[in-house]
Amino acid sequence: MTTTLITGGTVVSATGRAVADVLVDGETIRAVLEPGSTLLGTDVAASVDRVIDAAGKYVIPGGIDAHTHMQLPFGGTEASDTFETGTRAAAWGGTTSIIDFAVQTYGQRVEDGLAAWHEKAAGNCAIDYGFHQIVGDVNEDSLAAMRRLPDEGVSSFKLFMAYPGVFYSDDAQILKAMQVSRDTGMLTMMHAENGPAIDVLAQQLVDQGKTDPYYHGIARAWEMEEEATHRAIMLAKLTGAPLYVVHVSAKQAVEQLAWARDKGQNVYGETCPQYLYLSLEEQLGAESEQWGHFEGAKWVCSTPLRSREERHQDAMWQALRTNDLQMVSTDHCPFCMKDQKELGLGDFRKIPNGIGSIEHRMDLMYQGVVTGEITLERWVELTSTTPARMFGLAGRKGAIQPGADADIVVYDPNGHTSIGLEKTHHMNMDYSAWEGYEIDGHVDTVLSRGKVIVDGDEYLGAKGDGRFLKRGLSSYLV
Repeated sequence: MTTTLITGGTVVSATGRAVADVLVDGETIRAVLEPGSTLLGTDVAASVDRVIDAAGKYVIPGGIDAHTHMQLPFGGTEASDTFETGTRAAAWGGTTSIIDFAVQTYGQRVEDGLAAWHEKAAGNCAIDYGFHQIVGDVNEDSLAAMRRLPDEGVSSFKLFMAYPGVFYSDDAQILKAMQVSRDTGMLTMMHAENGPAIDVLAQQLVDQGKTDPYYHGIARAWEMEEEATHRAIMLAKLTGAPLYVVHVSAKQAVEQLAWARDKGQNVYGETCPQYLYLSLEEQLGAESEQWGHFEGAKWVCSTPLRSREERHQDAMWQALRTNDLQMVSTDHCPFCMKDQKELGLGDFRKIPNGIGSIEHRMDLMYQGVVTGEITLERWVELTSTTPARMFGLAGRKGAIQPGADADIVVYDPNGHTSIGLEKTHHMNMDYSAWEGYEIDGHVDTVLSRGKVIVDGDEYLGAKGDGRFLKRGLSSYLV
């Protein structure tokens, strides 16, 4: 087994930072040592196979993106990143584990949906991966199958209050699924938008000739997110199920989560980089010479980008500081403009929903450290430590500690990263949703279970490096 010593760096955890050396033995972390420590001998560096000089840099646990959609069928097409291309891009950006969503569609068995995603991912991933289970058809058979998911290492499932006719669950179905959550300890994940009402608003806008991408954000009004979030909270309270609301974008939805948490309810939420940086006016309302008003299709996702004038972005940052939101994931679901997003030319309802961000999450969140939105420790907590605890990976992932997997990133705060299609871009997309963003930091070295897979500007990983993560129950719940 290969041994590696990462020396001279500042090891950052969710609770503090200290200059320390990290000894990696094979796939795991063996020790975290004070500089000059002789606990393992007088010259550890001379006894290892590789020494990584991290002086002046941060040594952090590898990022965990707990919300991705590789190869997801949607809107008549499929997300453009495969498990191979998407996880390789993740590695370039300092993310060493993902949790993707296996999908059960209407009329399908839950077991078959999970098996299909195992087949897609097995042997193709550059980094470790796990699955949540989307339940798109809540019935007696699927409810019984859900109870067996924890034995498969799938300890969370996702329901949709949006997309009638595709993934939508009504309140009765949600109630029954949450009862399974209560009984098993599984975490209920919720896409909280009032889908039937949104469909009415969207149809009315199209009937008025308002078909540009901008109106995607108008149809999916924040009231629809706030209402659905409150309804999900009430159903969770009634059943006693733990609840995790995905991709929170509206400040009013955050207020609902904070209200429930203040009452002691097991309710949690994530946001995504797009809701911290991008907006309805600037992105969904964008124009270009090539695409005209359809330029905004690049940023069509659901929940949608919110108004900067209404200061939803500021509210998301504040919620991350106050722990009213606990995590930042990407909801990575990329589509190219050509042949995919352009399916919605003339009708925003037909634009495939999704933004590609998996490569840039760690950098974009670090920029929040630079600008004073969050602390260095909170950066690690939001992007790695809490995802591990929330989704049953604590002890293995999310912390630099003896016995944990050696998923480690050496991050240079004095480096620089320019994001753009011809700059830093490894995702399988024909544009970058983050074109022109400049980051005051750089991912220098990435280790996945002890193997160096990114070293400067060189990719050293391989297809199949990643293994399936059989997850336990959440250790974050009260």
